[in-house]
Amino acid sequence: MARGLIIASVSSGSGKTTVTLGLMEALRKRGLIVQPFKAGPDYIDSGHHSALLKRPSYNLDTWMMGVEGARATFDASMERAEIGVVEGVMGLFDGKDGDDEGSTAHLSKVLGLPVLLVVDASRLSRSAGAIVKGFAEFDKKVDLRWVLFNRVGSPRHYDMLKKSVQKSLGVTVIGYLPREEALSLPERHLGLFTQCDTGRAEWRKAVKKSASLLEAHADIDALLKALSHSKKKAAARQVKKKGAFRIGVAQDSAFSFYYRENLDMLESLGAEIICFSPLRDKSLPKRLSGLYFGGGYPELHAKELGKNSRMRAGIKEAADAGLPVFAECGGLMYLGSFIEDLNGKAHPGVSVFPWTTRLLKKRKALGYREVEVIPGHPWLAQGAKLRGHEYHYSEMTRPYPGIKSVFRYGMGAQVHQEGFVYRNTLATYIHIHFASNPAFAAGFAGLCREGSRG
Repeated sequence: MARGLIIASVSSGSGKTTVTLGLMEALRKRGLIVQPFKAGPDYIDSGHHSALLKRPSYNLDTWMMGVEGARATFDASMERAEIGVVEGVMGLFDGKDGDDEGSTAHLSKVLGLPVLLVVDASRLSRSAGAIVKGFAEFDKKVDLRWVLFNRVGSPRHYDMLKKSVQKSLGVTVIGYLPREEALSLPERHLGLFTQCDTGRAEWRKAVKKSASLLEAHADIDALLKALSHSKKKAAARQVKKKGAFRIGVAQDSAFSFYYRENLDMLESLGAEIICFSPLRDKSLPKRLSGLYFGGGYPELHAKELGKNSRMRAGIKEAADAGLPVFAECGGLMYLGSFIEDLNGKAHPGVSVFPWTTRLLKKRKALGYREVEVIPGHPWLAQGAKLRGHEYHYSEMTRPYPGIKSVFRYGMGAQVHQEGFVYRNTLATYIHIHFASNPAFAAGFAGLCREGSRG
């Protein structure tokens, strides 16, 4: 029997996250140890999972991590869990460049997990059956086992929807969620609120409401009977081990986007992860051998980040001294000289790099990236390749002649230079998944370890 399931949908906006969080909460309330996962490169959904279940949610991406990497992460994470719940990405069959690789469907085949398909029925009746039939027959290797209709207008509406799904398809209509405003999760300019905002009453209310409605209108017992969830002991609270060296990781409302696998890999290499807040803390933690700035929303907190001059000065001093620093997306913005908000007001950054970044009303970049390392990288050899994802609404506005770039991607006239270096500091707009090339984590950790012995 499968050790979990994947919650997929016809398209983005169908209600995957609402259903996923509601099901996780319903299973948690039943006493099950639920391990959360997120298909694809998204950070925000996995942050919601972690906030709800109080355990790390791992991204599973067959393009960035490879098939074996995704399997290994799933298997390791399930060792102390009873059931795995994977939230899909986009539509079930949407992969990189329109292919299977990187899609939720590909992941279901790789992991051998059945799929629960969420269908937005707000403007459908009998046509819902045609959608389910198409999805069930598009790729017979995908175990599409259940359908849940979302935004259903009434019990009579649900009866029509259920009747439209042919029994010969072998797909069970497991239930529905009614159309209710209370189920809408709060959003901000780049998507859902992050895990740092999940203490909000409206978020908690929406999750609890989704769980109670699923209990009332979906057959969760039937779903559980089809899955393996033998009783396990609850994982003991892990005592944080002291590592051979300490890496400071920025973690607050401005910086919260990290692939959990990246942090695990650094810890496996001997690093002790020390979280700190560039917003609240007045100085860096002591005895650090390296710094890691992930993505997030520094533009929403640019004023507060700018006012924390002691923290900015401490980071600049560390970078000037050659401390290994890795910064991606929001981290790249913060390490620049200024961040301009949507009103055009500039707030000071750390000034490791001379650029100014400004926030745009339209998206600047979105997509997977594979980069090749060119000469000058602080800890990787020329020719090494890395995979990651780029998504941002900001752009650099000031030219930066003389800044060394160490990444190259694209072909022909579309070749781009990326990955900017100052001493042992690397800043990039690309969120790199370390599992795409373990040498990246090993090299960064090795540089940090050398400095700790110096």
